[in-house]
Amino acid sequence: MGTSAIAALREIILEVVRYTAQGQWKVLVLDETSKRLVDSVVKQDDILQEKVTNIEQIEHKRALNQDLDAVYLLTPEPHIVECLIMDFDRRRYHRSYLVWTSFLPPELRQIIDQSSTAKEQIAQARILNINFFPRESHLITFRDPSSFPMLFHPACNQLVPKHMYDLAQRIVSVCVSLEEYPTIRYYRPHNPLHEAGILCSHLARFVQEGLDQHAKQHEDFPPPSPRPRGVLIITDRTMDLFAPLVHEFTYQAMVHDLLPLKEGDKSYYKTVLNEGTPREEVKEVELGEKDKIWVTNRHLHMKDLLQKLVADFNKFRADNPQFAENSEGSTSINTIKDMIAGLPQFQEGKELYSLHLNMSQELMNIFQKCRLTDVALVEQSMAVGLDEDYKKPKNLTDQIVRLLDDDEVNFPDRLRLIIEYVLYRDGIFRSDMEKLLAHARLPAQDGEILQNLEMLGARVFKPLKDTKLTLQPLFPRKPPPAQATDDLSLSRFEPAIKGLLEEQLRGTLDQNLFPYTKPFLDANEGLINQMSISQASLRSAKPTWARTRPSALEPRQRIIVFMAGGATYSESRVCYEVSDSSAKDVFLTSSHMLHPGLFLRQLGELSVDRRRLDLPADRPKPKPPACLYEREIVTSNSSSQPPGSATGPPSTRSAINTDPLSGTAHPSQKPHPLPSPPFIVAAPSGKLSKGPKEKKRGFFKF
Repeated sequence: MGTSAIAALREIILEVVRYTAQGQWKVLVLDETSKRLVDSVVKQDDILQEKVTNIEQIEHKRALNQDLDAVYLLTPEPHIVECLIMDFDRRRYHRSYLVWTSFLPPELRQIIDQSSTAKEQIAQARILNINFFPRESHLITFRDPSSFPMLFHPACNQLVPKHMYDLAQRIVSVCVSLEEYPTIRYYRPHNPLHEAGILCSHLARFVQEGLDQHAKQHEDFPPPSPRPRGVLIITDRTMDLFAPLVHEFTYQAMVHDLLPLKEGDKSYYKTVLNEGTPREEVKEVELGEKDKIWVTNRHLHMKDLLQKLVADFNKFRADNPQFAENSEGSTSINTIKDMIAGLPQFQEGKELYSLHLNMSQELMNIFQKCRLTDVALVEQSMAVGLDEDYKKPKNLTDQIVRLLDDDEVNFPDRLRLIIEYVLYRDGIFRSDMEKLLAHARLPAQDGEILQNLEMLGARVFKPLKDTKLTLQPLFPRKPPPAQATDDLSLSRFEPAIKGLLEEQLRGTLDQNLFPYTKPFLDANEGLINQMSISQASLRSAKPTWARTRPSALEPRQRIIVFMAGGATYSESRVCYEVSDSSAKDVFLTSSHMLHPGLFLRQLGELSVDRRRLDLPADRPKPKPPACLYEREIVTSNSSSQPPGSATGPPSTRSAINTDPLSGTAHPSQKPHPLPSPPFIVAAPSGKLSKGPKEKKRGFFKF
């Protein structure tokens, strides 16, 4: 696959460290948020190899180190600026190089400008656009689950404009970091019933203004490239409410749906290694990009996964003779686990295979115990609108009632079935809702979860005399396969994002449903855009539309999809599949990742008191820790280089250039000489227009 978001962000961070205070030994100072960002893509050893003597955190107590320069990579927050001013007042380091992860608000910039000690010590300042977290090579999140209630909770009305402004800044950061100046399209639902129906149009306008302003201030953006111009599609969770509910039987989706993971910045699964041996231990193992078995198999259907794990294990054994104690091929997962536990060699491979064999076995146990085959057949019929024979479903209500009465079907699955039934029928009678809840024996608060669907644009209750036309799917249904199998009958549903991407690639995406932020003047201009105008043509006016089919050696066009309100792992899988089948790079971006349990919880919280949500905006503002006010002792470091470190100036091939207008760092250019006197600059790309003065009477009214 093409560009990796992890690799792109990693290179940006390392280049900043490498070419800031070039040739000098320095200290890298981070804050809690920027440290999470750096740790997500860069190893500490890689940073220390760039003439960095130490990595410190600005909120922690540190010794004065006035012989070394400091590179501050900081988040532009008020308490972080306060910590920074305290460092300047104490002259903690020799000279300071400021690097902000995103736009520095004018009020914070003014605080620094008014500090006389800051002016004396700041050697250079710049702003990067890196305030996002790549979770996978083509999956980017903002690690902000609170985005869902802030966008859809009725009591968060006054938070919406600022939050959308922050989201727009982050989306601009993703585009700038990927060196993309894309055309922008956004989801505009037909006759929306919910107040958040205009969410995408406002967000798209903010992003367009941010990108335009960035390009205006940076004549070299986007950099010349033969890569076709990218596309940014902004949509939201209301476009597809089935995706976070339907059981998906690919490995990654099942793991996050069914297993007790420890979710946070990363995902961990607790497993028993070397079970039944003296070396038995319980260990939390990370499920991430470092685990090649996970990366290779996470989008496989469970049936294919089990076969592949066995085949890969046998190959692993064949590649290592001491591993092949049993000459007969192993076909049983239990047999393979026993063999692995008895081998002291190849510890890392052994632990990885043990982990995934344990996880896959646990998933199959849950699959059988909870009757997910029966549940999934009904789910697929409701989500697709057709049964396994691709005909209109019959007796669905009876099938659902039988499952709701079945003690082997757990309560969350019963709630999911009722929600899917409401979505399938486009609302039901209130009396029918009461009967379904009685059959499911669900608590009263689950009824509120169902009613909260209205805040996401769904109709929950319909009148006795319903004159509304039947809802049609956003994208045409695919014809039935030539040969249906039992496996396909459980995997007929595909998230709406797949139809969106396929229509976009064919050039047939409805412009009424997904309009452009900048409408084309005529049909020919739109046709040229659909056939991928090169970014180089933006400034050189050299058309590339005449090429009928891209070569395998040509750079891949990028499509960035932003899903406001959270994205699912099934949608992530679809983006990878479309990338592979179309020779494009499709990046899925969202505030956070959803699994069914989290979606149900957040849906239920739309009706609770806002004070119970613990939103970041409602928490006490963070302050510098008390330890920073204590007296400190000056320590003098030798000017000699640490042992084992590289000497000599690094290459300027990927040097960072600080634009004197914006302070934004650009790779692949030589740095300007340090300005005198020192300066603080703000990136124009962060200054997004909010439009007319906001009103507080209604949702999303500006």
